[in-house]
Amino acid sequence: MAKHTYQTGIIGNCAYIAHINRNTNIDWLCWPTFDSTFIFGGLLDKTKGGEFSILPEADFSSHQYYQENTNILITEITVQGNGRYRITDFAPRFYNHQRYYKPLMLIRKIEPLDGSPRIRVKCEPVSEYGDIKLDVNRGSNHIQYIGGDESIRLTTNIPISYVFDEQFFVLNDCKYMVMTYGEPLEAPLISTAEHFLYETTHYWRTWIKHSSIATFYQPYVIRSALTLKIHQFEDTGAIIAASTTSLPESPGSGRNWDYRYCWLRDTYYVLTALNHIGHFEEMERYFGYVTDISVSEDFRYHPLYSITGKSRLTEIILDRLEGYMGNQPVRIGNQAYEHIQNDIYGQVMISLLPLYTDHRFIFSERKDSAKWVDFVLHKIEKTIDEKDAGIWEFRNMANIHCYSNLFQWAGACAAEKMALTIENKALLRRARSMKRKAAKHIESCYDPKRRVYTNSAGSPNLDASTLQLIMMNYLDPASKRAKDHLAALEKELKTSNGLFYRYLYKDDFGKPKTTFLICAFWYVEALATVGRLDDAQKEFENLLQFSNHLLLFSEDVDETDGSQWGNFPQAYSHVGLMNAAYRIAMKLDKPIFL
Repeated sequence: MAKHTYQTGIIGNCAYIAHINRNTNIDWLCWPTFDSTFIFGGLLDKTKGGEFSILPEADFSSHQYYQENTNILITEITVQGNGRYRITDFAPRFYNHQRYYKPLMLIRKIEPLDGSPRIRVKCEPVSEYGDIKLDVNRGSNHIQYIGGDESIRLTTNIPISYVFDEQFFVLNDCKYMVMTYGEPLEAPLISTAEHFLYETTHYWRTWIKHSSIATFYQPYVIRSALTLKIHQFEDTGAIIAASTTSLPESPGSGRNWDYRYCWLRDTYYVLTALNHIGHFEEMERYFGYVTDISVSEDFRYHPLYSITGKSRLTEIILDRLEGYMGNQPVRIGNQAYEHIQNDIYGQVMISLLPLYTDHRFIFSERKDSAKWVDFVLHKIEKTIDEKDAGIWEFRNMANIHCYSNLFQWAGACAAEKMALTIENKALLRRARSMKRKAAKHIESCYDPKRRVYTNSAGSPNLDASTLQLIMMNYLDPASKRAKDHLAALEKELKTSNGLFYRYLYKDDFGKPKTTFLICAFWYVEALATVGRLDDAQKEFENLLQFSNHLLLFSEDVDETDGSQWGNFPQAYSHVGLMNAAYRIAMKLDKPIFL
């Protein structure tokens, strides 16, 4: 069986994300927000998902790439015996009137390059996850699609009859299509599209120029940074795990989840990545999102929230959709919001630490500091002895998980530093008490015979999440215990081609059949941290082969053939790459150039 890779690239403007297939189709687009119904959902159902393609009459080949240092995607189509054309897809984003302009607008520019290709535009948006096929109303220079929550309009200089009737025509000059949600384009088509393209190009290239990116495998880090950026819903500051739902972790596994939400467990890693590249605005927005959630919750945090901070994410199965490559079920919502996941309290506490240690923040603006630290520390105190579902959100298993207590320990360390900063002795005593209690739970997971920390107290099972014991400096990276722990995990969870399993014991769905990509990047970080720098570089370089044609990474990878699986692209995987590259770059005497 051939290696499976995702054949799409993404565009976005921090209001929405669209997936464009190499065959020109918009395979996935949710409007008006990341977690809304799809307008185009061919990724999950070729028949009910609608279509927006620009295809030639004859057979063709495709070449897809990003305009350098942008989130603007180019697809070049070479038609057998009859020319070549280019499609430039982008979501407008630029600074205008002292704010970022990021409309629900998708622009497609079609340029003839060679010959006289005959093409056909097919545009069929849908609503309610394919249940509603929209009514089509024809205008003088536009088509309006009605029947969803808001009208969708396609404005174009292609003869409307050709689009309306899905008729082939000769592409002999530049054509533009602007699709909008709710508000129509009320401006000149061609000059507006070109102006927006220029401004959007300038915005992305300036954003990259203002990024602190080391020269170690810089093209990959740049693409990962650009990918992470458009996974932030700027309106609230939330950063979603992925823009897709129900792409299976492995074929037929049933592990098909909706990832269009914000997991608090990702907080530390995401903030670390943003800090490494020096993007302060995005960190501040994310701080604001986490703060809003913290204030709204009296006691227990949920593991994940919607982009607007809603905690109830009822999981529904859409039986009527065929699923990606026939893989069902298709889920919207995520039942994991009901789980108990206790590492998140430490994650929130760590996220607050820069407010008290990073001088880019104005310390005098911190109001009620003692009350705020007490508020989160109280949550750690209430949950530190509690069994939970762990980082991997086991649906029917609860334990005292090593990883959960590691982040409660780290949260207590952060509270200790903040208490010292604000000179509050009572908070300092409580924080130190929590550090000791968390450490006791972590040590209950240590197996002295195998010289390794297991996934939970009394369990023989190993788990890649415990690599973080080394990177979080719970274990001294120079110590024999850290190196022994890494060696044991390496022996059991690493594959022959350098990938890494989360774990290999049975969970609610049996044994995992694919590796979890961020765990491999954690492994690279651990190697660098303990001083095995040559190994870290070698393993990092090896992992780069598991991207698709646009340097985009999935959630999961099949060890047998390197196939991509899981929701895509996975922000978590790109964050892992960014943090691993940074860790190596900081330890290298000489930078590596590609």
